[in-house]
Amino acid sequence: MLEIFLIGLALSMDAFAVSVSSGISIRDLKPFHAIRASFSFGVFQFIMPVSGWFLGGAFTRYISAFDHWIAFLLLAFTGGKMIFEAHKGREKTENGGGKDAPGGYAREEKNTADIRSPAALLALSLATSIDALAVGVSFSIMQSGIWGRAALIGIITFFVCLAGFAFGRRVGFLFEKWAETAGGVILVTIGVKMLAEHLLAG
Repeated sequence: MLEIFLIGLALSMDAFAVSVSSGISIRDLKPFHAIRASFSFGVFQFIMPVSGWFLGGAFTRYISAFDHWIAFLLLAFTGGKMIFEAHKGREKTENGGGKDAPGGYAREEKNTADIRSPAALLALSLATSIDALAVGVSFSIMQSGIWGRAALIGIITFFVCLAGFAFGRRVGFLFEKWAETAGGVILVTIGVKMLAEHLLAG
């Protein structure tokens, strides 16, 4: 259960980053918009692992001999990508980008869309949940159940995003990118743990 909680927390970091940024940049953000956006992010974080699980299930019997390596690589790649993008964003800020943003924070393209727009919210929900597709494939490869896990990931994302909107209204621009880095580190760590367990068991 702890492992799934940590995965859900890690996967929610992209959506959290968008929530914090929206809380910072949209001065008249209404509670309704924050709740609707958090719900949308959570629903997509539920759908994508389920989709990945069914996609992975179609190929499991062909890759059972090296499935633990695939799961490790998927999680390591996903986590590494999150860490890279977080540091890339900070480099842009340090080089003088985004000086007009609150607190001098550079708002990235994926965070500048107005979540009050249904179309923008749909696009952001999809973009921030792509990583969860790979995790769903990993669950399938490791022959783990999906429905409870995906539901927990979606619920965690919903509440994390609600907190992100509130946080962004205060001091979010100081910590947004560190949250995404932490999420990437968690995914990589879990990938290493899964690989080690299978190698030692073998």
